[in-house]
Amino acid sequence: MTPGQVNPILAAIPVPMLVTDGGSRIQGVNEAAEALLGAELTGRPFVTALRQPEINAALDAVLNGKPEANVTTVIGLRGRDLPCEITVRPLVIGGRRGAAVVIVDRSRDEHTEQMRRDFVANVSHELRTPLTALMGFIETLRGPARNDAAARDRFLDIMEREAGRMNRLVADLLSLSRVEQDERSRPAQRVDLAALLRGEAATLAPAARAVGVELRFEGIEDEVLVPGDADQLVQVFHNLVENGVKYGGSGGVVTLSLTHIPHEPVLRGPAWSVTVADQGEGIAPEHLPRLTERFYRVDTHRSREQGGTGLGLAIVKHIINRHRGRLKIESEKGKGSRFIVILPDGSSRI
Repeated sequence: MTPGQVNPILAAIPVPMLVTDGGSRIQGVNEAAEALLGAELTGRPFVTALRQPEINAALDAVLNGKPEANVTTVIGLRGRDLPCEITVRPLVIGGRRGAAVVIVDRSRDEHTEQMRRDFVANVSHELRTPLTALMGFIETLRGPARNDAAARDRFLDIMEREAGRMNRLVADLLSLSRVEQDERSRPAQRVDLAALLRGEAATLAPAARAVGVELRFEGIEDEVLVPGDADQLVQVFHNLVENGVKYGGSGGVVTLSLTHIPHEPVLRGPAWSVTVADQGEGIAPEHLPRLTERFYRVDTHRSREQGGTGLGLAIVKHIINRHRGRLKIESEKGKGSRFIVILPDGSSRI
């Protein structure tokens, strides 16, 4: 077994792979393995490339007749830890026995699992707070406030508010789950985006006026077709406009505008841009990349006080992904925020 026999085979394999001879000396590596472990590995003892005892024990076992060995471990690489799964199998080339060592990066799996754990922890925390409040008020109503009508009415109002908060959270969780399930299925219908936006502006205008906010629609009177799910697009723009009203500040203006883009480079074609702009406090730049994460809030207390669940923008992101669109967020402290939804033009295609 020589490097000349091994390297043409390795070149066709996309994952990191090393081949050793029967004496645990490296006879070949592919580009992916060199990128991971460094260059000039050929000819060196395997233990100098991967020093973890469990990996070398697996290699020894295969070279001594074991049909396969698998190791799940963490490799320390130039200041970072890489969770990986390593498979070692026997390999015979040119009549000589050796072994093939394949390294599979599991960092994405670890990240997904961490996200799952964080999600469960966040849901538990979001539910525990109102549940704790409800249990406390129930205990008080059964005890000291049993015969206090004023206290009873006050506590019942708070209990109703906390129950509503839990109900909104459960509704948003169910909505997020449905949207994630549908994300790979592109909508097959066409929607008049201009009419949809006019309808949302008319629906939300009274609520905006009630808190001293003017809601303006700057759109197009003609029909504007995009491939879309009407209910989901209503959900997107209802959420964005409602957020603009909540955080825009009394006396301000929230503008909902619709413009055409002849060629959108990312979508590679004509598109429609919908912008929801407010005149609120703005958002610090460090928060912008995380706004669409589940349960991420810039101001947790304020969001909860205004009935937010921390899931609205996550739902918006997944709906826009399903529509093969883009979401851009622009903001500057003291100068308001702009949420821009870009959707493919559907006037000539589905």
